[in-house]
Amino acid sequence: MTQAVNKTPLISINKVNVDWNWSVKEANLKKDATNLKRALLAIDKPLYFAKLQDDIAVCHELANTNNDAQAQSSVIAFAQAIKAEELGSGAFKKAHNVKYAYHGGAMANGIASVELVIALGQAGFLCSFGAAGLIPDVIEDSIKRIQAALPHGPFAVNLIHAPSEEALESGAVERFLKLGVNTVEASAFLALTEHIVHYRVAGLSQNADGSININNKVIAKISRTEVAEKFMSPAPQKFLDKLLAAGKITALQAELALKVPMADDITAEADSGGHTDNRPFLTLLPTIIKQRDQIQAKYNYMVPLRVGAGGGIGTPESALAAYNMGAAYIVLGSVNQACVEAGASEHTRKLLANVEMADVTMAPAADMFEMGVKLQVVKRGSMFAMRANKLYELYSNYASIEDIPTLEREKIEKQIFRQNLDQVWEITKAFFHERDSDMLARAINDPKRKMALIFRWYLGLSSRWSNIGEKGREMDYQIWAGPSLGAFNSWVKESYLSDYEQRKAVDIALHLLTGAAYLARINQLSYQGVSVHSSLLNYQPEHSFVTP
Repeated sequence: MTQAVNKTPLISINKVNVDWNWSVKEANLKKDATNLKRALLAIDKPLYFAKLQDDIAVCHELANTNNDAQAQSSVIAFAQAIKAEELGSGAFKKAHNVKYAYHGGAMANGIASVELVIALGQAGFLCSFGAAGLIPDVIEDSIKRIQAALPHGPFAVNLIHAPSEEALESGAVERFLKLGVNTVEASAFLALTEHIVHYRVAGLSQNADGSININNKVIAKISRTEVAEKFMSPAPQKFLDKLLAAGKITALQAELALKVPMADDITAEADSGGHTDNRPFLTLLPTIIKQRDQIQAKYNYMVPLRVGAGGGIGTPESALAAYNMGAAYIVLGSVNQACVEAGASEHTRKLLANVEMADVTMAPAADMFEMGVKLQVVKRGSMFAMRANKLYELYSNYASIEDIPTLEREKIEKQIFRQNLDQVWEITKAFFHERDSDMLARAINDPKRKMALIFRWYLGLSSRWSNIGEKGREMDYQIWAGPSLGAFNSWVKESYLSDYEQRKAVDIALHLLTGAAYLARINQLSYQGVSVHSSLLNYQPEHSFVTP
């Protein structure tokens, strides 16, 4: 006796929707697996489901019920066309002159490179140049290269809060204003500073109709409500008074500043790479959206702030979740770091392509070392996190380099610095003499600060070693990444994108957005009682959108 094979249908419908009153030609209906998958992937075309014999079949066109004599079937389910460029906020796309509500986030030390910014910008995506950690001359040269390739944008430049190196923050703003940079991504801010206020307010003017023109746009990346409130509110009067007295803004600009928020867009940054508070994505985003609504009700801005989502996004599912939760746009960072355009070495990009979700941990941040601020880095294939945490432990326990026990000092000199700490101090002095002479002057007379600068030598160089592929220092590479990269790697594991040499930022962005649109259509069908076979529930990258 032959046993019957239980064949699960690709499509089944639990309830029939009788409200469509639409029909399709039976001759156009397709029910085999190949055509069904192809129809679902054609996200720019609507989907109509109808019965064909005993099966459920699909097509893209409605029949003309009045003039067509061909056999027809009634539509029992429907999914609308959803193009990748239709996801997210139209206001965001219009404000930044982009095609997609997708932002390539800044990654410091030029990891979000000139090449990355240009590639995404030319394809209609906004991307921030990773200016953090670079000296003003390098920032200026990079901006000019971007402007030459994208004379009309879109692009942004990162402005990172530098509480221990204020000269870098002020110097960056001066270059932004000089070069006409009209969008900055403000990150790692603990509070507003005179410099971010200067950038914002110096771009304000009044239109002929009395409305306010905001030439200098700010995208503020935050993970705390108290910081979000500062960027959602108008500029503090104390900074306006100081800037006005210094002649850096006009009286009209100071007046207009009280009528607009400090930012145009707020990125709710969840569990990301680099500086992060490891906030849960599902709780942070709705909290910040609600806070935005409350502040909008208070100030009644002519143009309401937009709220985007960053951190934890590395798959079509997470991208769609962010959009469905109300994100105006999504921000990708860790995933882009593994792309060929990123300012990272081949060794680092190859390592990143194999990172799993649990392969990340927290380590001290070089720029906020003394404050105990931490950032998220890759622990797989690197001992940076362990060694950096050891340095912070010594910094916390001792008042100076001289107080560190001899055996401990010898150990870190041999294993971490690979030279005598006195030699490191001489190198550090030369570095800060050029970069920030005021900081150096303070450290010379403060043993604790001197120790911090010596330890920051390692923390600062470790990220540079990763970027340039410093031979012999591979185990010291500081590589910023969040768990979203592990999720991305798992998603593309069986596709051509598993090869790090095939990862192009534009291609990945289009796959993420196309996948999100594909899944949105699956969701539409599920709301109508349509059950889709598991083989059709996942979007997989099958071919490149980018011409080689």
